[in-house]
Amino acid sequence: MTLIEAIILGIIQGLAEFLPVSSSGHLMVFHRLLGIESNDNLTFIVVLNLGTLLPLLFIFRKDILELIKQPFQKTVALLLIATIPIVIATILFGSFIEGLFQSTQFLAFGFLITGTILILTDRISHNDRLIKNMHYLDAVIIGLVQAIAVFPGLSRSGSTISAALARKIDREEAAKFSFLMSIPAAFGALVFRILRIFTGHILITDLNFLNLIVGFVAAAISGYLSINFMMNLIKKAKLKYFALFYVFGLTVLIFFLF
Repeated sequence: MTLIEAIILGIIQGLAEFLPVSSSGHLMVFHRLLGIESNDNLTFIVVLNLGTLLPLLFIFRKDILELIKQPFQKTVALLLIATIPIVIATILFGSFIEGLFQSTQFLAFGFLITGTILILTDRISHNDRLIKNMHYLDAVIIGLVQAIAVFPGLSRSGSTISAALARKIDREEAAKFSFLMSIPAAFGALVFRILRIFTGHILITDLNFLNLIVGFVAAAISGYLSINFMMNLIKKAKLKYFALFYVFGLTVLIFFLF
């Protein structure tokens, strides 16, 4: 992987992470299209995910500080509950999930599923519940959806926002909760990768740290733009337009499988 390719992938990650499209899925596609071969693509994806955390922490710094100052409030409990499913999924099916990231054969199906979800989501109306009015069952459902969305081709943000909207949560509040959920998920993924390094499953010599750093920075910059765009977009209920983008899933299906 060259530096230019690392920058390109970082930009793709930053833009796709907070839009209702699969960032990991698109990274896998562009890895293939650019002819990039890496001994550990998933570690690169995890580092790019951390890059998108920087603008997230900055934009929602007031909300995050409030949660830190009052750790026993309901919102913290909701976020913790929503994080449990993905932790369980990682522990039980971590190796299986990693294996999926070595192949592109399931990507197109994930893209098309996400596109269908986005089309159905925009038909949901009367969303007026705030995060503080959420039930713990809401957090469980959204958390389960986030755990399922770890599979390549499924959009984490698109899926969790859609699940929140299905539970009649306000559109802006749904996006905010989805973005806040991504913080513990990203840190958890990093811890999992570090454990894989210490246990010898990943060799330090296989990692290109310069590419990781450059991709991290590119993801952080493009991620900042993506968050602001998504927060404005969610107010206008235009998620269905992203479903058209998932026609790309059919192209991927034909290109990689036939």
